[in-house]
Amino acid sequence: MQPKGRPLLSILVLVSFSSLFLLFSYRSSSSSFRSSISLSPTSNPNSRFTFIIKVLTYDRIASLRRCLRSLAAADYAGDRVHLHVLVDHFRVANGSSDSTVDSQLEESRQILDLVDRIGWPHGEKIVHYRTANVGLQAQWLEAWWPSSDDEFAFVVEDDLELSPLYYKFLKGLILKYYYDPANFDPSIYGASLQRPRFVAGKHGNRLQLDNETRIFLYQLVGTWGQLLFPKPWKEFRLWYDENKTKGIKPFLQGMVTTGWYKRFGERIWTPWFIKFIHSRGYYNIYTNFNRERALSISHRDAGVNYGKTIGPDSSLLEDEPLDFNLLELPPLRNLKWYDFCFAETFPGRVAGSFDELRSIVHSMKQNKLVVISLYQTTEKIARNLICNLEKDGLLNVVFVGGDTELLLDLARRGYGVIDSNKLISSFGHDKSMDLQHEADFVRETWVKASIIQKCLEFGYDTWLIDGNMIPNGGSLPELPNSSCNLAVAKDVELLFVKSRPSSLKIWNSEYVHKMATASKFLLANNSQLMRDESFMHLIAMTLGEKERFDHSSIGLKLGDATPKPSESKANIIFWDRQMTTASVQVELERFGMWLIDAESSCTSVVCRR
Repeated sequence: MQPKGRPLLSILVLVSFSSLFLLFSYRSSSSSFRSSISLSPTSNPNSRFTFIIKVLTYDRIASLRRCLRSLAAADYAGDRVHLHVLVDHFRVANGSSDSTVDSQLEESRQILDLVDRIGWPHGEKIVHYRTANVGLQAQWLEAWWPSSDDEFAFVVEDDLELSPLYYKFLKGLILKYYYDPANFDPSIYGASLQRPRFVAGKHGNRLQLDNETRIFLYQLVGTWGQLLFPKPWKEFRLWYDENKTKGIKPFLQGMVTTGWYKRFGERIWTPWFIKFIHSRGYYNIYTNFNRERALSISHRDAGVNYGKTIGPDSSLLEDEPLDFNLLELPPLRNLKWYDFCFAETFPGRVAGSFDELRSIVHSMKQNKLVVISLYQTTEKIARNLICNLEKDGLLNVVFVGGDTELLLDLARRGYGVIDSNKLISSFGHDKSMDLQHEADFVRETWVKASIIQKCLEFGYDTWLIDGNMIPNGGSLPELPNSSCNLAVAKDVELLFVKSRPSSLKIWNSEYVHKMATASKFLLANNSQLMRDESFMHLIAMTLGEKERFDHSSIGLKLGDATPKPSESKANIIFWDRQMTTASVQVELERFGMWLIDAESSCTSVVCRR
């Protein structure tokens, strides 16, 4: 194996989130969700697609012969399948003798003669013989530019051997997970036929998977027989060009692939692709057959990746009576998804109703719930917050806000999110007001108050914190006293409500309506209070003086002359909403808490188990 941002949306676009919610479906009886889309790249699931085998070779003629024989022996069921063989030129070292060059020329001729002689009745056979050595990275990256959204590339390095069953499986997979609208997900970039072996986010630790899981999704790319889908590959190539041209390196802290890149540099391509996948939150389909079998095996012959031949890593799945149905592919909603740490993720958890919110919070299996408001929070600030949450292990959170695209992206990455627009739509009218046509702040107030009410009804102590703050070390402030039912820090946009009968007696549907009405009144009267559009100020107005957090115990305010968080007991790092994103970034960099790159992607992968 190769070592491998935004303010609130206007009312005119509020309806978009409602329609996009249809992209998500239930994953299983546990009521978690998976994202899917209503239309696949082509409307005809039975349309003919183009399948191209891309064989990458250099100077291993015996390996190439074995690889080509296995490809030729596969069952293509009469389908038209094209074979492209990309032969890299040998490297001419400075000072090489004529005899050495002659030997290399002869070896290249033998390889070309082998490729010329092999019959390929299934489709076109094209040979590309380079005039100069380009190396393994260019061999991969320049192997393919899809001519349409119905063209697929299956990339094979020359020391691989394929099962006779490999194409029948890949064809079924393409028809199931690419052309079938009910099982298509745009975040899937392809499929690997190699046996999954290690966890890239754990310094190469061995991957552990039960024998019951035969097909699953994992973020890591596989280079021992990788099927590539056209759209993600085009996206990657353009991303690579931009980053490489600007001199950006594919460093991703916490990943073993960063070590590979530091060792091999531009000789390998996988660190680039892994960095791209991490920034997009994409996944790859894998197989898991018992007894260490696989549809594609690597003989791990001496070359770029191995100093000497090691031998096969797995056993080839042969064309014989099997103990399972290879072509029986489960619905996408039934598959398990794993991140780079091989921790299971649950993409597509979107609540557009209170029943769906109940399902999400119950799936978290926590006795307290943290709701993070992304209203009036820029995308950069939100994504940096998420990186800090991941670093500190505060992952059981639910996000709510008005940025449809951002929330859908968070859902794809496995976070629970609340579709506020659909929540309002499903609830209808709130007595005297038509929420769907109210101002943003009125809608925001109703959504927040309703979420807290429902979470209390579900039996959860609930924190509501603003997206313009970061829990330091994943910790939240100490309560004013352990017996309080409600505590608020209105200048910081921080709230805690305990799920008790006394709390529910106050925080009921009438109170939610009262909050929404108060926000509408203040907005209509252009109140000074509305300059901050503060939900916490409304709570203080409607409930009177309640428990208050001690301001000094809450945390550090950016811009103040304060020590670094590591030198203080601050629980929260926060800032005024009027503070520019650039200023926030400068301050957080000073505290070591700006954790995103130029693409607003986390600079690290943090594995916690």
